[in-house]
Amino acid sequence: MSVLSGKKIILGISGGIAAYKTASFVRLLIKAGAQVQVIMSPASCDFITPLTLATLSKRPVYTQFEKDFGEWTNHVELGLWADLMIMAPATANTLAKMANGLCDNLLLATYLSAKCPVFFAPAMDLDMFAHPSTTENTRKLKSYGNIEIESAYGELASGLIGQGRMAEPEDILQTITDFFNNQSTLDLKGKKVVITAGPTYEPIDPVRFIGNHSTGKMGFDIANEAAKRGAEVVLITGPTYLKSINSSVKVVSVSTANQMYKQCHELFSSAHIVIGAAAVADYRPKVVADQKIKKNDEEFTIVLEKNPDILASLGEIKAHQFLVGFALETENEIEYAKNKLKKKNLDLIVLNSLNDTGAGFGKPTNKVTFIDNDFNVFPQELKSKEAVAKDIIDQIVKSYAK
Repeated sequence: MSVLSGKKIILGISGGIAAYKTASFVRLLIKAGAQVQVIMSPASCDFITPLTLATLSKRPVYTQFEKDFGEWTNHVELGLWADLMIMAPATANTLAKMANGLCDNLLLATYLSAKCPVFFAPAMDLDMFAHPSTTENTRKLKSYGNIEIESAYGELASGLIGQGRMAEPEDILQTITDFFNNQSTLDLKGKKVVITAGPTYEPIDPVRFIGNHSTGKMGFDIANEAAKRGAEVVLITGPTYLKSINSSVKVVSVSTANQMYKQCHELFSSAHIVIGAAAVADYRPKVVADQKIKKNDEEFTIVLEKNPDILASLGEIKAHQFLVGFALETENEIEYAKNKLKKKNLDLIVLNSLNDTGAGFGKPTNKVTFIDNDFNVFPQELKSKEAVAKDIIDQIVKSYAK
């Protein structure tokens, strides 16, 4: 059974050519078992008829406060009735009215009365989409808690090619399906999750450093997944180019292993779950030069000293915390991972093998094996890192419950 079965959804349609897509969207919603109430702006009736949408939705379509037969349409009741409202297409004009509280038709009155989550799918020509006023109106709407379904890049009604094409009905359906799925699986609600990600850079001089090839993507994807499932998430990340992160995630940027160590210990006492996904440098230069080291001799020696072992230090002091580590190995993978699990007093370890095609640094995919603190081994298939992040959180939830 679809998660949309029985869900009450208001589809708000404004006056743009993309309104023709709403017929397919309504059919998809009905097929998924949703109850669909269509509300149209007066201008949208020029692009698709209320009769078409009424036939597909199996409900009367509302376009104005007082219908032709004289019945008053109560926008407040409509706003209270829905489990979700989606404005698709949301034209530049309708976006501006929504963002600034203008209310000159039934659709906008219902939006302003809605007590449910509101999604909006922008649809307009590329110049309108790129205009600073549209950008600001979109920002405002998101600041109110509304959720944007991003427009696509493609051919537009004007014949131009660019951003502004409304997302396809199948993609919109998937977005709201994912939303309701996440609503029903907030299994980390009330939990504080601290995650480390990325490399650490250990300076040699003001120009050079010792580092590794970690991009931080695995840790970022885990943070996004934990946030989607209701956790309060703090992401401590080393240097990375990544920017895409759930807006509810608190990001703490560090550079060196010592800085990451300090942040982890500051946050540890209040954490329920700590996931050490960072590729922390094992060693750092014993002496860091104040000035750039010049190239003089044929050989140059750097004396290294050990960095603190962040996971081991947390394992020594943990009380209620559930501690998760990562192991990246090239030989005797299971044996080494089990030793690390025991030595560092971890509750779960995620093993990566560089011998597996598609796994390792800088790749969009990963292949992992889970080992719990009873030394049970759970090998996984090669998947996208986003899917692996979901599997990791699933395994943590399962093990944490014990």
